[in-house]
Formats: sequence, structure tokens, C-alpha cells
Amino acid sequence: MTKRPDDEPEPQTGAEAVWAQAADWLAERTSGDWTSDKQADLDAWLTESSGNLLAYWRLEAAWERTNRLAALRVSLKGSGRPPQKSARPTIIKVAAVLTAISTLAGLGALYSSKPAGKTFTTATGGHEIVTLADGSSIELNTNTQLRLAEGATRSVTLDRGEAYFQIRHDAAHPFVVVAGDHRVTDLGTKFVVRRDAAQLKVSLLEGSARVDSIGPQSNTASATLTPGDVAIATAESLAITKKPERRLTNDLAWRRGLLVFDNTSIGDVVSELNRYNKTKLVVADDATAKIGIGGTFPARDTGAFIRVAHELLGLQVASRGNELIISH
Repeated sequence: MTKRPDDEPEPQTGAEAVWAQAADWLAERTSGDWTSDKQADLDAWLTESSGNLLAYWRLEAAWERTNRLAALRVSLKGSGRPPQKSARPTIIKVAAVLTAISTLAGLGALYSSKPAGKTFTTATGGHEIVTLADGSSIELNTNTQLRLAEGATRSVTLDRGEAYFQIRHDAAHPFVVVAGDHRVTDLGTKFVVRRDAAQLKVSLLEGSARVDSIGPQSNTASATLTPGDVAIATAESLAITKKPERRLTNDLAWRRGLLVFDNTSIGDVVSELNRYNKTKLVVADDATAKIGIGGTFPARDTGAFIRVAHELLGLQVASRGNELIISH
């Protein structure tokens, strides 16, 4: 029997075909001839199913653990041979091993079709907890819309707002949150995802999670988060900072109907309170907006904040229709 070029296996179906395709993608990506168009095609393939996503990431992780990629790149600099031709046979062999392991573990369920989802929406000031069949839970904050794909894919889309995820880890079935041009994949975690008009914020409390940019206009950046990491993602960048546990806990006070501020500017406090209330606060001038304030306030009752602003900071509050104007 004649072998195909580079010992390429015969075409397969089902799970084997997915692993083979993942191997092709990884071989091409490590070839050194990677473009934004190819990245967009890969992102589209990864988004098709959790099976594609899991196969690619497991293959990528196995390949990196061998430490062959760095050595291969060094050796190829002197040989002048295209990296893809040399890397591909080894990547295919790694994929073959992972295919056998996944088959023995009964991972074929990953490749089922994605069913229609259900939409959950909270109003301004609203709060809802969605419990999944596997015991995982998603807690929706104010003015949030989330679409849940039912079935084995374990995938949701966050259209807007903020949600706290407590996901029961299943290595064979990764949980994926898609938010605009970014994707967050659970690797055994408790995490918060907040999607605003200009940015996406992911805060990790436990375990680990991976953040990737996706889509043709994305920056193709990615990062794996560890506890305490906060990722701020925009169309142009992905930045990671570290927060102490206390700060992350305070950021989740909305789950108890509270907002906690620590030397936060009044401008930022007002922006947060306005997320939860139909009566909007307006800061009249920049000087007032920059004043720092701290304390714990009810999220859906601006009265406590107004009293502090007036009695302790000496600020004036005037009513104008559906707005409260704060000034010196």
C-alpha cells in the first residue's frame, strides 16, 4: 500500500476526523506562515463545536509538553526546511495517541450537533440563578442576557451584562462562554464575566480559565488565567492584572444585593449604581466626579449613597425628572 505524503493517515470519520483536522491546524500554525485570515478560519472551526475546541487544545498542550516545538524551530533555522513539513508527522502521531485515549474514555459524545438554546434575561436591578443539569450554576446580574445551549456542548453566549459561573469541571466537556469577539473556556473554575459596550472583563476566583480573542477583527491574543487574575479584553488588546482575594470578593457583593467601594471616585460609583437603578445619578462636574469615597451601599437603593454624599461630603443633590444631579 502506498503511503500518503509525510505519513499522513487515511481520511477518517467522526472523532478521528476531528483529531486529524486539529493536527492539520496545529501543524500549519507552527509552520511560521500564519496569517490573520488563517486565524479567523481556525477560530470559526473551533467555534463549531466543543469537540473541535477540546481536540485542538489537548493536542496543542501535548505538543508543547514535549518541548519539541522550541527545539524544532532552532534546528530548522539552519536547515532551511519549512517547519510544517518536519513538524506535521510528529503532530499527527501525538493526535493518533490522543484519539485512542479519547475513544477509550468514551468522548465521542463531544461531537454531537449543537441544539437550539434558551435565553435568560434580567431587567435593570434584576438577579437570577440558572442551574444546569450537571449541577453547575450561572448567576445573572442586572440587565444581563445569556443564551444557553442545551445538551452536551456546554456552551453559552453572553450578549450583555455580567454573570458569575460556578462550573462543575468535566475535562471531557469544556464549558465555553462566548462574549462578542472573545471566548472564555472553563478549565475547572469559578469566574465572573462582564460584557460592556467597549470591553470584556473576566475575573477568576478558583481553578483556571482560558481567554481567547476570536473572529476576523480580533487581535488573536489569548491567556490562561490563574486565581486572582483579572483579564480586560478589547478589540485591540488583552491585559491581565492580579487582584487580592478580598477585592474579588467585594466585586461579587452584588450577589448579596450590595456594592462595595474602596476609595473609588464618585464618577465610578455613580456609573455602577446606575446599572441597577432606573432613577439615574448624574455628576454635574469633573471636580465632583474625582472625589474619592468608600463604603458598602445597597445596589438597588441610591438613598444611602445620596445621604453619604450630602451629609459627609457636603455635596448637593437636586432632582431633575428621572435624574438626581450631584454637585458641590
